[in-house]
Amino acid sequence: MNTYYPPAFQSKRFHCMYCHVLAEQNWFSINAKNRLWRCVCHHCKNESVWIEIKKGEGRILHPDILQGPPPHDEMPEAVKEFYLEAASIVSKSPRGASALLRLALQRLMKELGETGKSLDEAVASLVEKGLPAVVQKALEHSRVIGNEAVSPGQLDSKDDQATAMRLFDLINFIVEDRITRQKKIEALYQSLSG
Repeated sequence: MNTYYPPAFQSKRFHCMYCHVLAEQNWFSINAKNRLWRCVCHHCKNESVWIEIKKGEGRILHPDILQGPPPHDEMPEAVKEFYLEAASIVSKSPRGASALLRLALQRLMKELGETGKSLDEAVASLVEKGLPAVVQKALEHSRVIGNEAVSPGQLDSKDDQATAMRLFDLINFIVEDRITRQKKIEALYQSLSG
């Protein structure tokens, strides 16, 4: 999977929200008094409008489209529903997006057949089945599981854009590892035994 660089205020390069290409971005002040900025994608020439909240920090005002990385092609529809909703609000509400992504992860555990009482148990079970243990550590660090875990669907004041982006990546990674990779291994086995 390729690295996704989300749109970020005054960043020189990111994945354009229009053409989805990792491209150079050109920034222009529209109105210094109101702290409005225009950003033009070097690749597709489409523009976005941003407001500077404080020095060096801003959020996108236009367009109102998905801001997170696209969902994995093989993501189950029940998970994708929460994932896409989170992607639609991540630039305006990273806390809300993180809460939705925790729900998406909980739904993914069910889709993968995990029946544990908690996300902690479900993730531990997946690690026993071959999911890299570093994913479990990353989920603990993102407060999805572990002693400082935030319940799925609940807002946490500590959640920021970086937390949400990590959760997008972790969910896509789990789908790749537990669904896509398993299908590839099964297909390989079938080709050898057929």
